[in-house]
Amino acid sequence: MAGSGGQEPGGDGTILEALSFPEQQADGGLGVQSPGPELLVCLFCSESAPLPQKDSLLKHLLLEHKLVIADVRLIANLPKYMLYWKGRFLEQPVADFCSVIKTNSAGPADKQEEYFLLCDVLPEDRTLREKLQQKRLEEVLEQQQKERNDCSFHRVCMFCSEEFSGNRSSLLNHMAREHSFSIGLPDNIVFCSEFLDTLQNKLDNLQCLYCEKEFRDKTTLKDHMRKKAHRRINANNHQYDRFYVINYLELGKTWEEVQSEDDRELVEDDEEDDWSDWQANPVSAVCLFCDHQSETMDELYSHMKDAHTFDLHQLKTELDLRFYQQVKLVNFIRRQIHQSRCYSCQQNFDSKADLMQHLDREAHVMKLPDTSAWDQPQYYFPTYENDALLCTLSESDEDERGEQTDCGEDVPVIAEDISDLRALKQSSVLNHLLKHS
Repeated sequence: MAGSGGQEPGGDGTILEALSFPEQQADGGLGVQSPGPELLVCLFCSESAPLPQKDSLLKHLLLEHKLVIADVRLIANLPKYMLYWKGRFLEQPVADFCSVIKTNSAGPADKQEEYFLLCDVLPEDRTLREKLQQKRLEEVLEQQQKERNDCSFHRVCMFCSEEFSGNRSSLLNHMAREHSFSIGLPDNIVFCSEFLDTLQNKLDNLQCLYCEKEFRDKTTLKDHMRKKAHRRINANNHQYDRFYVINYLELGKTWEEVQSEDDRELVEDDEEDDWSDWQANPVSAVCLFCDHQSETMDELYSHMKDAHTFDLHQLKTELDLRFYQQVKLVNFIRRQIHQSRCYSCQQNFDSKADLMQHLDREAHVMKLPDTSAWDQPQYYFPTYENDALLCTLSESDEDERGEQTDCGEDVPVIAEDISDLRALKQSSVLNHLLKHS
């Protein structure tokens, strides 16, 4: 099989594993060179087409080569997917990989035709799709992280003349509060500048953002959007899908579902709700190394530092860990401790007590392995459900003390809902890796 699982050393196969494809097979296995990331190549001949014209090439595959690719819209990187299979079909017959569908099976032999279906029922195809999905997820989260940290943002509101600088959140929250126009919470959005450019271009062309009708002048357009309450984006326009992180985590769930579930609360306040009887349960966070629990994060960090000589704040500072890297590091350590394995040297032990003695004796508590060992996609997901420690992670020490940075002066602080990652994992296309890796 062309795909191989990147097995975690000593792992039990119960977590999302990083997958790895040999470089030569990623290029087709027989020296097939990539013609470019946006060009689709036919799997059997020299025909090709730009990615926006994928339907023409898919039609060509059906009519000329009698091959159908299932669920094309769920393939994260179609050019690389097709290039991979072009190479594999040069190595082996197509019938070795595809399901064969025979038409007019009850008729005479000369009237029958065979069609081939390439789909993820084939383990190799499934593995390839997952690899491409994981790669795209990593790239999107990296881009989102850059936008979260970007202090050079500068833009004028598309509904008024007010200018905003420093962080994209200030503009997005302004449009939601002052103009009742919400495209979602800032941390749900990626490629934000391109998103805003797309919306601005529609308005410049005198087009309503919701019904997408065109008007003769800006005044008429403005009155229309106000009177018809069309200050929102079109739910049926899939051009917007790529701007919402959820579409990279959970295939089949649209940005509009996410927006209706949790984003509109930004501008909708129900003053009649009575919260007087609300009683919040205290946070109970568990130590990384033992069963000790604390109701405040300061107590937990102090316990880990005093009892185990483990200083998460120090590691974050020394390694300049970003938010998602902190999440992956915590989940990685939790997994290793759960499996009675030293996360520093990967030595296995018969019990957790033996592991703790080893960590103390060899001074491995603060000695992390190479970043590549833990900075992997599978550690985006919590090792333990409702891990309160994950909810306390932040970008900087100043943020943890409630102090604002220069570029986030007017930016509302929105907590990361890490528990949602588990819900996404359960219904995501990546979920089956938990069962079959």
